[in-house]
Amino acid sequence: MAEVVAVHTDSAHGFSKNQAEAVELIAGLGVQGDAHMGAQVQHRSRVAADPMQPNLRQVHLLHEELFAYAADHGFSVAAGDLGENITTRGIDLLGLPVGAVLRLGAEALVAITGLRNPCAQIDTFSDGLLSVVRYRTDQGSVVRLAGVMAVVVAGGVVQAGDAIEASMPPGPIRPLAPV
Repeated sequence: MAEVVAVHTDSAHGFSKNQAEAVELIAGLGVQGDAHMGAQVQHRSRVAADPMQPNLRQVHLLHEELFAYAADHGFSVAAGDLGENITTRGIDLLGLPVGAVLRLGAEALVAITGLRNPCAQIDTFSDGLLSVVRYRTDQGSVVRLAGVMAVVVAGGVVQAGDAIEASMPPGPIRPLAPV
């Protein structure tokens, strides 16, 4: 069964987020009280480019399975360390298409908008980790493992232990790309 492992928020534009008992998702905005909440972009680099862009990064979801992968490469990573709002288990987030909708708990719905594009701040957290969560294959393709971004379609409270159910979007499937 796919489930929420932990939830996190932070009102500051830091890197890691603080674990919480629960978070409230607000439709069209994101995680209540989080620095990245808003209808328009909140990430500093994107605000500098165009502050009126729609915020496709309202909620960051990261799969707990990445922590074991990082440990296999000599890194210690725990829930919230990489700045995610929701840590998941048992769902292939990276295999979902754009527009897939996740029901988180009883009420909250988020629509997947794309991949998180890991940046150099990850190496500030742990030197060398960026090359584990973003790398090139022998064929030259970039692989990004740092979770997915989503927008809130329907609000609700989300907490550890909540079930996750995925619904695929209608129409042609669009693979995830960085947002």
